[in-house]
Amino acid sequence: MSRTPREIFEGYVYAGVVTRNADALAESFTEDGIFEAPLVPAGAAFPRRLVGREEIRRAMAAYYEKPVEGGRSPNFAKSGYVLHTTSDPDVFIAEIDTVFDGDGDADGVGDADGEDVVVSLVQIFRIRDGKIARLRDYFAPALVD
Repeated sequence: MSRTPREIFEGYVYAGVVTRNADALAESFTEDGIFEAPLVPAGAAFPRRLVGREEIRRAMAAYYEKPVEGGRSPNFAKSGYVLHTTSDPDVFIAEIDTVFDGDGDADGVGDADGEDVVVSLVQIFRIRDGKIARLRDYFAPALVD
């Protein structure tokens, strides 16, 4: 039974953003899968291009060892996404708005003035046999360095 785009996307988000589990994240890709973050400059802490499940596993494990900037984490109740299917059944697009609380407490989450911070991004998924064959992740590079 093939996984739906929603199942693939939610599994990817859970493995990466929620649990920061490089093994689970890598397993969501095909063995020859490609992860790309085209807007990230060369030499940044966050990987720009990874080829193959094992390279994804190693690079993301190294990245996840670093502490999260300012201790911030998304508020999943306020965040949201829309999945768009395409004419190609193996391609879908995720349009994401991630909200970081601006609750004014000392947890380091949100904006200093108490306003929520919304980060918008787009991901393009190409799938094969229920796994990610290629993911292009378009986001502001300053978010990960």
